[in-house]
Amino acid sequence: MTTTPVSVPRAYLHPCAWKGEDLCARSDWTIQLDPGDIAELESALALVKSRGIGIPGLSGSDFVIPRLARKMNSVLNQLEDGRGFALLRGLPVGRYSKADAATIYWGLGAHLGQAFAQNAQGDMLGHVRDLGANWNTEMRARGYHTRSHLPFHNDSTDVVGLLCLQKAKQGGTSRIVSAAAIHNEFVARRPDLWAVMCEPFCVDRRGEENVGQKRYYVTPCFNHLDGRLFVRYNRTYIESAQRFAEVPRLSPEQMEALDLMDSLCSDPAFHMEMSFEPGDMQFLNNYVVLHSRGDYEDWPEVERKRHLLRLWLRTPGFSRLPAPFADRNADMTAWQQHPRPPAFDVAEIETVLAH
Repeated sequence: MTTTPVSVPRAYLHPCAWKGEDLCARSDWTIQLDPGDIAELESALALVKSRGIGIPGLSGSDFVIPRLARKMNSVLNQLEDGRGFALLRGLPVGRYSKADAATIYWGLGAHLGQAFAQNAQGDMLGHVRDLGANWNTEMRARGYHTRSHLPFHNDSTDVVGLLCLQKAKQGGTSRIVSAAAIHNEFVARRPDLWAVMCEPFCVDRRGEENVGQKRYYVTPCFNHLDGRLFVRYNRTYIESAQRFAEVPRLSPEQMEALDLMDSLCSDPAFHMEMSFEPGDMQFLNNYVVLHSRGDYEDWPEVERKRHLLRLWLRTPGFSRLPAPFADRNADMTAWQQHPRPPAFDVAEIETVLAH
């Protein structure tokens, strides 16, 4: 594994380099949908249903929301050039079938960017729901199919979105942290470990490699391009890549750097919490925001179990990405060739997800 040359460590001075303790008392990152917004969404839903347009073919131009589109443009600006996250609140999901709620959510997301496949099965709209999987022992299992705590990480696309359909009986709080602020703390506190995070790490593909690909990909955690910071971090997958004999063992310096990363993310001064209510929609810039989730207790009734819908979006402001991202992005490009429409029947969802 070759070492990537790194430059002199510098803080990333940008609105996305925030600390949770500074934002938790503010509410300007929440956008409340008003009755006019809801009426416009329901009109757009009725129009696309009358035209027979559904997921994954539904585009932003199909989902006509001129009034709300201005708010979504503001959300996009915050995601690409601002603090890197936003929460939309107030969608009355109890009024709609799961399919209709998903169509509204997809239509809103289409005003931010193009939806991308999330796994090798071509799922364009993900279901975040406990399937009783053990992602520590089952390499094809995913953390969002469990009730377990998920460590801080980010996903492999520009923006990740979540829509809450049902919340847990207890727990499952969303936590987010500015990866840019963490990066800057490395620069200030441990520039030697900052340099380590700018060097390549091997990351497990967890059984989703395409033909001819290695079972892991290689990328630094801290990447820089065109004056922008791009963070890619998933310690669970970095450590599970150690199961491959050809992958170099993590060095003491790499372990120390990963430990510092986790310690800073877990510091209440850095991260902030969001408790989702049904109808809440969270959007995060994956390059400058990491997310986590607490473990949770679910309802015994199948129809009441915690259920979120997930979008992966490519947005226009990220047409250029660091070269180390190309290998992982090739995965999603291949997955995109066979997009799969979402299932909404509970039994069908569980069958589809248990791949």
